[in-house]
Amino acid sequence: QVQLVESGGGSVQAGGSLMLSCAASGYSTFTYRCMGWFRQTPGKEREVLARIFLDGRSTYSPYYSDSVKGRFTISQDNAKNTLSLLMNSLKPEDTAMYSCASKVGACSNVAADFRYWGQGTHVIVSS
Repeated sequence: QVQLVESGGGSVQAGGSLMLSCAASGYSTFTYRCMGWFRQTPGKEREVLARIFLDGRSTYSPYYSDSVKGRFTISQDNAKNTLSLLMNSLKPEDTAMYSCASKVGACSNVAADFRYWGQGTHVIVSS
């Protein structure tokens, strides 16, 4: 059974940085899978921020949404089976519930395609 557990959310002032982590269990390092970070604010749909294809063999270029490109960096630590999201230059509009998600197989930008989700972690950016 795949489980994802996020950590690292919190409050920060605009311009600051936060690192989110997502500890994954239930996957082999060599499982063909897509892992990504999404966020959601009340009344809005989940928005994909960054996602990366993993197979434990090769390095693939991640995808970033326009809203975070150049500010956020997604990375995977295979030894710890942990997905991270480094968020720099945070803005008040980045305030949201952030979740990591995973799916077996090819990547997608559609939240409904992801089968496994973490519990989410809040990020609050004050001006």
